[in-house]
Amino acid sequence: MQRGKQMKRAIYPGSFDPVTFGHIDMIERSAKIVDELVVAILVNSAKNPLFSVEERVSMLGEITGHVPNIRIMSFHGLLIDFAQEVDASIIVRGLRAVTDFEYELQIAQTNRIVNDRIDTVFLTTSLEYAYLSSTIVKEVASYGGDISHFVPEQLIDRIYAKFSRK
Repeated sequence: MQRGKQMKRAIYPGSFDPVTFGHIDMIERSAKIVDELVVAILVNSAKNPLFSVEERVSMLGEITGHVPNIRIMSFHGLLIDFAQEVDASIIVRGLRAVTDFEYELQIAQTNRIVNDRIDTVFLTTSLEYAYLSSTIVKEVASYGGDISHFVPEQLIDRIYAKFSRK
């Protein structure tokens, strides 16, 4: 980093329940364009997640340990407030399809009104993951289907175990 130059910090938010190859792709690509990437796990009490926040933080740490410039954190409340709290100037959002864009654009514009020092950057997902979501992984896993094309090998048994307890 050059002297006097401010560090470029971004946030990549999500539920990561569970983390998929699509998430990992976005994390690796985002980390290449900023000095530090905060992978931010939203704690949403209105949802009933498969994994606890602590489990998701741990799994993300395990899966992304090869990326040197990331921090994994959880947060409550508004993303734009958390971005200001960690001194991030960029929010990274992934777009899988045109349908994602309309929703993400509304959120980005709202965030910009709330805090005009924070910009949203959209990255399109790699084509091989354009269909992939945590919801799809959970649906397939709930029926005992093969999820090896969707998530890292070290997470597969943990995901299946969550469904065997139900």
